[in-house]
Formats: sequence, structure tokens, C-alpha cells
Amino acid sequence: MGTKADQTKAVILAAARERFAESGYEAATIRAIAADANIDPSMVMRYFGNKEQLFAAAAEFDLHFPDLSDVQPEDLGAALVTHFLAQWEDDEALVVLLRSATTNAEAAQRMKDIFAAQLMPAIAKFVPPQDAPRRAGLIATQVLGMALCRFILRLPPVVAMSREDLIESLGPTLQRYATG
Repeated sequence: MGTKADQTKAVILAAARERFAESGYEAATIRAIAADANIDPSMVMRYFGNKEQLFAAAAEFDLHFPDLSDVQPEDLGAALVTHFLAQWEDDEALVVLLRSATTNAEAAQRMKDIFAAQLMPAIAKFVPPQDAPRRAGLIATQVLGMALCRFILRLPPVVAMSREDLIESLGPTLQRYATG
């Protein structure tokens, strides 16, 4: 189960992710996060130092990109949409980052770093290396736009779409960006 300190850190991180996702970086406070975690604010400072370090820990995220080498090139768009949807649905850290990236330079840089370090190499397996940054950027426009509309703005028509509908609708666009 881990030590009491590990459990306390996990509770703080869970509260921080929820608070950052709900309020954004600027509006979230150490005091509010501590209250959400039902602990003293000094404990948050003890484990994470300051708001910036807490945010960095709360927004730590790995896209867990699959190898994709077993994906047929013509199925890449659908595979990418499927993978990104699963990531957005399973890990609140991405929602935290996306909400915060619009108002916080550090969050925006983290988002750029994640996509550069994790999406670009995956795409580079399918296209000439010099094309990968542009193609990864175009893919990012779609997956970030989908995530913004579905998970943050919660636009009713986008929220109402099934995963299959989203995959069917966005897959061809990501396919074109990836390999077209």
C-alpha cells in the first residue's frame, strides 16, 4: 500500500488534479487544494514546496503511446483517435494541463513538451522525419480541439457523440494529417 507519506501525497495530488481541472492554474490555491484533501496547507507545502511544483507533479503525464508499428498505415488515423480518447477519459492530468495551458505559460510548455516528445516520434515512423513536426502539429490541433470541446467546454453535440462516432468522424482527418 505504501507509506503514510505516499498515501498523503497521493491524496494531495488527486485533490490538486481536480482543483486545477475545475478552476485552472491561476484560480486554484494551496489552501483550497488542502481543504479538498482534508489536510493542513502546510502539508501540501511540505510535500510539494509551492504551487508551481504541485502543478508540475499534478500535470505529469505520459501519453502511453503504443508502438503503432503493428498498425496498418491506412488505420493510423482511427488508431490515434482511439488512443487519444482513451487517454483523455482515463487521466485527469491531461484535462488539468489543457485547462491550464490557456492561461499559464508553464502549463503550455508542458503540453508542448509532451506532444513533441511523445507524439512526434510516433508519427515519424510513418513519414519522412522532416515532415513529422508539421504532421504532429496538425494532429495536435484536432485532438486538442476535440478534448477542449468534449472535456472542458462540454459542448452538448460533442459530448453526446459516442466514442465510435468520434473515431469515425475524426479518424479520416487524422489519417490525412498523419500520412496523406
